[in-house]
Amino acid sequence: MMSGHSRTRIAGALAGATLLAATACGADAGTGGAPGDTPQVVAAFYPLQWLTEQVGGSDIQVTSLTTPGVEPHDLELGAHQMAQLEDAALTVYIKGVQPAVDEAVSPDTSFDAATAVQTIPIGGHDHGDEHAHEEGEEGHDHGVPYDPHLWLDPSRLATVATALGERLAAADPAHAQDFKDRAAATAASLTALDQEFSQGLATCSTRTMITAHSAFGYLADRYKLKQVGITLDPEAEPSPARLAEVADLAKREKVTTIFAEKLVSPKVAEVLAGEVGARTAVLDPLESAPEGDYVSAMRDNLKTLQTALGCTT
Repeated sequence: MMSGHSRTRIAGALAGATLLAATACGADAGTGGAPGDTPQVVAAFYPLQWLTEQVGGSDIQVTSLTTPGVEPHDLELGAHQMAQLEDAALTVYIKGVQPAVDEAVSPDTSFDAATAVQTIPIGGHDHGDEHAHEEGEEGHDHGVPYDPHLWLDPSRLATVATALGERLAAADPAHAQDFKDRAAATAASLTALDQEFSQGLATCSTRTMITAHSAFGYLADRYKLKQVGITLDPEAEPSPARLAEVADLAKREKVTTIFAEKLVSPKVAEVLAGEVGARTAVLDPLESAPEGDYVSAMRDNLKTLQTALGCTT
């Protein structure tokens, strides 16, 4: 006998398949398009947009809910974004990054990338004061028990690529093999990037990375680094006690670089760097579109880490 969970999963897949096929057929699907329109797939923010474009290719049209340069955690859905979600054959998101998206998506026509990988707890791989973490979480509640920043581990993102290919293939059998082939190629590229990180960070003089906020837990988890986030919330002001605690750790472990990040003021990182006699460098959490693409931006992050941590290859 089929379990209730199995029936729900299959029903959802069939609903997604029906909607994707209907969208491709045009105006009769209620999308306002002409016959033969390419199915619309919505990505919640940049890394998922990049991934969906790689896997979907010319068989889908991808749009992003989050405008370049906007911090995705702060996204509020206006009429335009709600229309995007309503018309989409599929929405690709990560539950816990954008509460407004979490509330608006339909389980039948969405793909949560976090369900495809093994997640880690919020702050679970961040070495710092528990009370400071609790204080940060109050202002930046992800609403999930795990860290949602999974795209900063290329190996996990490769797993998401494979799962997304399977989801698109099930929803559009006519292009199933194309989706699977592109997913395999994308996963292979991400696996190669993962190997670059593993080799590039294998031998470093220090493995402690002090970051403006705790966005790099998956990267630290994958490559055996120790992340120390000054805050959990990128917009929160750390308490004097927290700054003092991180400064003491930086001096004790002879940290030479404090990492700021794009889209967030470098003020806190600069203050801490001045306190401990360190320099600052920028790590890109890839929450918005970089100058190149995901792979090139991650390679830039690798070079920054190698310099800051004193790594040899």
